Amino acid sequence: MTSKSIDYPYKIILASASPRRVELLKVLGFDFSVIIPDVDELLPDNIPVEKAAEFLALQKSNAVAAHLPDDETMIITADTIVVQNNTILPKPADYNEACKILKRLSGSEHKVITGVCLKSLKKSLSFSSCSKVWFNELSPDTIDFYVTNYQPYDKAGAYGIQEWIGYIGIQKIEGSFYNVMGLPTQQLYDEMMKF
Repeated sequence: MTSKSIDYPYKIILASASPRRVELLKVLGFDFSVIIPDVDELLPDNIPVEKAAEFLALQKSNAVAAHLPDDETMIITADTIVVQNNTILPKPADYNEACKILKRLSGSEHKVITGVCLKSLKKSLSFSSCSKVWFNELSPDTIDFYVTNYQPYDKAGAYGIQEWIGYIGIQKIEGSFYNVMGLPTQQLYDEMMKF
């Protein structure tokens, strides 16, 4: 079976180091190339938590705008954050920090917010998607097994929902599953079709 790409008016550049975003954009049926943005993911102190992911996606977009060769090319950037009690949880630096974050998420609710920016030479559009996620109680052994075997150090909130922890630890989700993976596919597709 051969796969056919969607006929789309823009050449697409996905500016992301995330293999999950590459996978999700491929599944949507678009042809695209990938570049990795070099951006310090620093937030201003006064930014509302709900706008933080969108701000970071826009920063990435601005950093790679020089790669736009013509007005038939579009860059897609995204950033995902995990928020609990109005606090942004980081990507863990090491085993201990990953375990600490997962212990905090255990038996409770958090939000996953992905900000996305679409940019061409003529226009720019940013939006966010928010999903609520509930974890079951996670035992220390469960957390140790996951962190040891999956090393989620590149993941906001120290977990990937598409990995083992998502199968055994997620009680329910309100909103887009794919948003929690790193790209709100349905909303992205709609916005790309209107862009």
